[in-house]
Amino acid sequence: MILQKIKAFFILIQFVITVTIVIGLMKCFNTHHWKFRKAWAKLQAWLIGYKLTIKGKPDPEAQMLLMNHQSLLDIVVMEANYPKDIAWVAKKEIADIPFFGQILTLPDMIIVDREDRKSLVTLFKGAKKRLNEGRIIGIFPEGTRSRGEKLLKFKSGAKIIAEKLHLKVQPVVIVNTRAILDSQNFVAKSGLVTVIYLESVDPKNDPKWFEKLRKKMQETLVEELQLLKKH
Repeated sequence: MILQKIKAFFILIQFVITVTIVIGLMKCFNTHHWKFRKAWAKLQAWLIGYKLTIKGKPDPEAQMLLMNHQSLLDIVVMEANYPKDIAWVAKKEIADIPFFGQILTLPDMIIVDREDRKSLVTLFKGAKKRLNEGRIIGIFPEGTRSRGEKLLKFKSGAKIIAEKLHLKVQPVVIVNTRAILDSQNFVAKSGLVTVIYLESVDPKNDPKWFEKLRKKMQETLVEELQLLKKH
């Protein structure tokens, strides 16, 4: 446990340094923010010490990604491996962090204030704008981080936006990131991360698509965790 806390401290220090560099680059260059973020995220695989296995493929026609959330590492992993510029839906509290909040504001992520009753309107307008720019909407429908073994209840925002904007949705299951980087308990270790791209869903084809999607993601998570334990 002591070694895991030492590693977590090292990761924190290098995050501060490397994120500061990325923010500086984004301020100097008004374009190619995605390229800077992607290069940073790929570097993290080496600095953190995780290995990545990908199952399935990103759907080139998908307009929204729905992912389970358990660790800060989820975003790092997706930024490193996804082939398009993701516009993340993020909490205002993170964007408001002095200086470091610019990692969200400079690349124009979708910032949502969950205490604001107009947050759904903000999400709708933000998603529409980024889609028009050719970006992909990335959202964690659980709304917060889980413990990694079971999905939390999905918030309705992702469902409403996908249906109103007629978006093709691809579910993505991310496995084992909390075991590698647990910021809540401040421990870290090396290990294997698995990303599973499931079949995309068109909401207009099934009124119960959101519930079925969550069920499929939960089943996939359980299966992958069982496989991981065997290794």
